Amino acid sequence: MEHDNRNRSENVFSTKIRAGRRRTYFFDVRTTKSNDYYLTITESKKRSTGDGYERHKIFLYKEDFNKFLEEMGTAIDYIKERMPDFDFDAFNHRYDDEYGDEQSGDYRSGDSNEKNTAPPYVAPTA
Repeated sequence: MEHDNRNRSENVFSTKIRAGRRRTYFFDVRTTKSNDYYLTITESKKRSTGDGYERHKIFLYKEDFNKFLEEMGTAIDYIKERMPDFDFDAFNHRYDDEYGDEQSGDYRSGDSNEKNTAPPYVAPTA
């Protein structure tokens, strides 16, 4: 049986964040049938039973990018203001893809020469 791939969106850019040994966040830029772009954010958590992963997705469309970033920045700022003694920068480390161990440098696996060219997140100012 042949599958019709015309209805599938094409993945044009991907990056990920390893967040400990059991959780990974994926950021995938995809195209629509009309050659528009949207972002999927996926949280993937290894099940404690070891039998696979739980996945949760957010689909974010271009008309919502600025509002999403603004409100995410507002929520993060709210937390940081209420936790002035907490060192959020202490968690700026990467994890080895296979074992979840900390490592420095590029955290992508494989021989890909693809570089993450996305600018760092900057919270919007009011």
